[in-house]
Amino acid sequence: MELKSKSLAQERFGTYAATYATSRSHAKGGSLPRLVELLAPQPGWTALDIATGAGHVALALAKHAGHVVASDLTPQMLAVARGLAAERNLANIAFADLRAEALPFADGTFDIVTCRIAPHHFDDVRAFVTEVARVLRPGGLFGLCENVSPDPSIMADDADALAAAADEYNAFEKHRDPSHVRCLTLAEWRGLVADAGLKERHVELLDKPMVLGPWADQQSVGEAIKGDLKSMLLAGSPAFRAFARPQENKGDVDFILTEAVIIAVK
Repeated sequence: MELKSKSLAQERFGTYAATYATSRSHAKGGSLPRLVELLAPQPGWTALDIATGAGHVALALAKHAGHVVASDLTPQMLAVARGLAAERNLANIAFADLRAEALPFADGTFDIVTCRIAPHHFDDVRAFVTEVARVLRPGGLFGLCENVSPDPSIMADDADALAAAADEYNAFEKHRDPSHVRCLTLAEWRGLVADAGLKERHVELLDKPMVLGPWADQQSVGEAIKGDLKSMLLAGSPAFRAFARPQENKGDVDFILTEAVIIAVK
């Protein structure tokens, strides 16, 4: 199962790697500067960005930290990240092809470990967080930004209705991108961070406005799937619609994804 899932993620992100260099939510989303602001990287620090994609977090960290390792499972993504680093004359970034759940680094290697908008593709999120904690030095920071599913910790609604809405949301994501595994809830993320022995320093939620058409086009889905996605948004359960807040707009649909930003210290 693991190899099949990883192969699917590599195949899809290899195909669409170039689109992530200019993706509005990845390259310019509000969570990117916020993550760097909260981490406040210092010139002598070493950072690891996991599932770097087109390298947006790694590039932002490299402007402040001493050395950054940008890692990803997909060689095509790393090639895009290398190109962006060269364009911006950032020489303090190394690139590594590796799995988030099995980091080839010694204990206590990094001052910062980051991961942004990626763990919903991981097979074993618990193993990922455990590895993050292992490779952080004492006092090191974990910076996570990830889309979350609805749950009672972020919405006032019936727990069963929100659990069903979470299933709807993940089905919606997976219909666009079959390599999607699952977006955890905020409560699940906080539990995993605590279980790994990391102490929360900061938690916040950010609204991420999306437009269905461009969001679907990033994965080159056909018109039939676009129609399905539109119906899933507009005809979903009350709890799912309250979470996604869809609004028809000139033939397209605006909606909201919810991102959690978690900063934790070892």
